[in-house]
Amino acid sequence: QVQVVESGGGLVQAGGSLRLSCTTSGNTRNIRAIGWYRQAPGKQREFVADISSGGNSNYIGAVKGRFTISRDNAKDTVLLQMNSLKPEDTAVYYCDAFVPIPPRHYWGQGTQVTVSS
Repeated sequence: QVQVVESGGGLVQAGGSLRLSCTTSGNTRNIRAIGWYRQAPGKQREFVADISSGGNSNYIGAVKGRFTISRDNAKDTVLLQMNSLKPEDTAVYYCDAFVPIPPRHYWGQGTQVTVSS
């Protein structure tokens, strides 16, 4: 079992920055990758970024150059630094820890990010 807890959301003006944290606990050594997803009102949840246990990262096109994902293995924490925020970034952001054997996703409860224009 893996527990996932997000923090760091809030309200910010357009152009501002926020940093989200995803802290995992439990059987963390089996985690293959940790990803951030977001869900805006009335929309489906979408992939934002992820980082593998080896440090390889991926981003959705809309956030490339503005968001940076990183990990602190000693603290079992993944950070999502979000700069140059836009109103369209407003959503609930969820952290997902993926364990491949057996394949399972562990989700956090989500953290609200609101960007005002």
